[in-house]
Amino acid sequence: MTTLKINDQSRATSAPEETPLLWVLRDELGMTGTKFGCGMALCGACTVHVDGQATRSCITPASAVAGRSVHTIEHMENDRVGRVVQQAWVELNVAQCGYCQAGQIMAATALLKARAKPNDRQIDDAMSGNICRCGTYPRIRAAVQLASRRLAGAKA
Repeated sequence: MTTLKINDQSRATSAPEETPLLWVLRDELGMTGTKFGCGMALCGACTVHVDGQATRSCITPASAVAGRSVHTIEHMENDRVGRVVQQAWVELNVAQCGYCQAGQIMAATALLKARAKPNDRQIDDAMSGNICRCGTYPRIRAAVQLASRRLAGAKA
């Protein structure tokens, strides 16, 4: 039995230590906001935060996050930056099919926590590991810029 700190709550899991965090979140804990995309950390759909860092949960063994803080998309409404990012996403109609968007939001939130006012290149670099098959990249960049301005208190 392993205890994980997920979204600020201790959660026990009986999954084998090598089980990817993604499957513990989805199958054991019922937290289906984090998506399976490729299973090889190439698409970003499974992105969560581990100690504030954007992390691919599909290749991260659950045992590797024991004693660490894990936040998922379900937590973003309770996170000031995450909430502002989600609001920008909705306002600018970023999502098309929506499948990748939880991972996109998690990556954008981690970026804005690390760099409050990223330029276009920094946004593109930070978001480059998250694939959107619908091609909403211009709206993603615009939403990150909008969230950055709002977090800085500027009129948007």
